[in-house]
Amino acid sequence: MFDKVLVANRGEIAVRVMRACDDLGIDTVAVYSDADKHSGHVRYADEAYNIGPARAADSYLDHEGVIEAAEKADADAIHPGYGFLAENAEFAGKVEGTEGITWVGPSSESMEQAGEKTKARKVMDAADVPIVPGTTDPVDTVEEVHEFGEENGYPIAIKAEGGGGGRGMKIVRDPEEAEEQLETAKREGEAYFDNDSVYLERYLEEPRHIEVQILADEHGNVRHLGERDCSLQRRHQKVIEEGPSPALSDELREKIGEAARRGADEADYYNAGTFEFLVEEEDREDGELLGPDANFYFLEVNTRIQVEHCVTEELTGIDIVKWQLRVAAGEELTFEQDDVELDGHAIEYRINAENAANDFAPASGGELDVYDPPGGIGVRLDDAARQGDDLVTDYDSMIAKLIVHGEDREECFARSARALAEYDIEGIPTIIPFHRLMLEDEEFTAGTHTTKYLDHHLDRDRLDEAQERWGTGDTGSESDEEVVEREFTVEVNGKRFQVNLEERARWPQPVPHRAPLAEAAVVAAVGEAVAAAAPPPFPPKAKSSAPRCRGPSSK
Repeated sequence: MFDKVLVANRGEIAVRVMRACDDLGIDTVAVYSDADKHSGHVRYADEAYNIGPARAADSYLDHEGVIEAAEKADADAIHPGYGFLAENAEFAGKVEGTEGITWVGPSSESMEQAGEKTKARKVMDAADVPIVPGTTDPVDTVEEVHEFGEENGYPIAIKAEGGGGGRGMKIVRDPEEAEEQLETAKREGEAYFDNDSVYLERYLEEPRHIEVQILADEHGNVRHLGERDCSLQRRHQKVIEEGPSPALSDELREKIGEAARRGADEADYYNAGTFEFLVEEEDREDGELLGPDANFYFLEVNTRIQVEHCVTEELTGIDIVKWQLRVAAGEELTFEQDDVELDGHAIEYRINAENAANDFAPASGGELDVYDPPGGIGVRLDDAARQGDDLVTDYDSMIAKLIVHGEDREECFARSARALAEYDIEGIPTIIPFHRLMLEDEEFTAGTHTTKYLDHHLDRDRLDEAQERWGTGDTGSESDEEVVEREFTVEVNGKRFQVNLEERARWPQPVPHRAPLAEAAVVAAVGEAVAAAAPPPFPPKAKSSAPRCRGPSSK
């Protein structure tokens, strides 16, 4: 096993990998940009190295800078997490060519074959895995787009070779759009993935997005760990993922899982990876599932750990990141396919610093004035932030992942409602109100939503209502008048009540030596008012009166 691993990433995934290393007795090294010098993954690591300015191209995407940091730290492995360099075959090859450092992931050759979409389509076709009609070679000209449209019809998806999560994907609905969308897709592919190569697919209008987690070793063992349903998306960006899929019959689930295993075998794939599929929805009665004859198509391979890998970990009890490290160290998988069992239901909620009511606009800044995550049985929180941290806005807007597990989907929903209600974040907007809305949404709760539900069918007024009902957002005042909110906890007839009062600058300010008396008077007045009022049927839940810690906890 390795002695020291450098994690070439940031935020919650860097901390997630470091925790797996801790479990295996491995020391950890963080890399960070100027923007991240106070970030959580830097605090967590055993040592850390600055690798450049805030701009990702000058820091987290700097091949030589990351490898040089690993050499300085005397690390014997590099784990890329997800995003940044995680699917960059060129970088993986450079790590493989560096003496004394192991790449934690599939081989660079396998990454190039499976990670580049056109090559992956050829491999899947050879493995008898259904593929969406499309090109198996990159396209360069608008004429090729027109020819594909004439043969297969519109709309067409133009997709970046190295893309994922909707990045570098553009939709052409008629021939007049082709030239502009082709140029935009190539430009985004170059900017995000250092690869401007694109290919074409027939665009499926209302599919479900189903993905299968794969684990394989270098000894020929390939296992799939069940599927995840990632159909709740906004502009091709996943927001909620769950497993098992609420739409698949057991027969269809097995067909898709076995197709993923065949594809991994054909690609000589090892380490962790995700085989993604699109499943065509059908008109279904309430409670009816998609049967074994439903159409499904291979979409792409993600040659890395996924954001939503936690769902599978909760269902199977298998620590995927630890197995990534073990496989990279040459170990053999110790479980058979028949040993993989899915226990209950799990859902992951991406906690993004965005305002869903404002077209999911990312926060432009702010501080985590309050950061009080939920807990309890069946609740897992992957994060790196702590109360008092400034929000870093130079990268992805996701600040945490809430993963909830239950005996079945019904219990998972109930625990989700509790956990989301407990999750207290103030100082920045988040999409927690959106997640709470989804737990009341008929389409999502019935499991009949598709990848287009949020973009094309959800009533936008409901997002406004959810934000007004549950949102906190920026705690700053909109006026120039200074407002100070003071919190009091009072007890009346054995019941505790939490009261928030606002003090405005125009109010007379008590002199310092009389502040305790003024506070006592306020509390007494509030207590009298509460005592005189009829008690509500369910008194407000008291928050802990323990003082909040604003500083980062030590490792």
